Amino acid sequence: MVPALSVRGLRKSFTRDLPILKGVDLDVRPGELVAILGANGSGKSTILRCATRMIEPDSGTVTLAGRDIMAAKGSALRDLRRSAAMVFQQIHLVRRRTAFENVCYGALGRINGWRSLSYRVFPHDVTETAWRSLERVGLADKAWQRADTLSGGQAQRVAIARALCQQAEVILADEPVSALDPRAANTVLALLADIARSDGLAVACVLHQPDLAKAYGDRIIGVAAGEVVFERTPATIGDDEIAYLYHGELDDD
Repeated sequence: MVPALSVRGLRKSFTRDLPILKGVDLDVRPGELVAILGANGSGKSTILRCATRMIEPDSGTVTLAGRDIMAAKGSALRDLRRSAAMVFQQIHLVRRRTAFENVCYGALGRINGWRSLSYRVFPHDVTETAWRSLERVGLADKAWQRADTLSGGQAQRVAIARALCQQAEVILADEPVSALDPRAANTVLALLADIARSDGLAVACVLHQPDLAKAYGDRIIGVAAGEVVFERTPATIGDDEIAYLYHGELDDD
């Protein structure tokens, strides 16, 4: 199956003597959740940002939805970026707006002119998609509740619904559960995994929790010091390899 996101030789340095990414390769295919594990500063979040050119990589190639994002410019780049929806650790909802309005905002990139000013004049297909997206994440009953009254887990599920309303082919989730309690974290990861497998989207999820990566990931990519050190299915990864990501040493056994 052709990857929805394909990264080859991705390199990024913020200073001349401090490379953050050292030639990263990864693929994310429709229908799978790929978990990216690594310690703070390993470069895992930078991979997602470079893949959408939120941060410009120094070199490498990125194919998104079958198109070369590195070659895109101007309106073509904006259009291509809409193929990937970001879900962040800090949940960026408009606090004084309802859950439904926040989901509708996922479609702003494809609404022109005065119809983008208020969800009340959004095209009918957008509001229908927003309703279906809220239903998909199990929050239709919270549609008219203000975002700042939602729990952390509910707010993150609204952010995922907004990504679905964007009609993206790829969801890039950057530590989406780091601020959530264990129950809410499992709910959000189970939802992302189900969206990948049932809806056929490609999901890449940066995580700090190896147990969640093993429970919900189809593949796990381990990143250390800006390099991919392993890429395998959860059942084939040893505890020593997980420990290496965070402590830098492999057992001799």
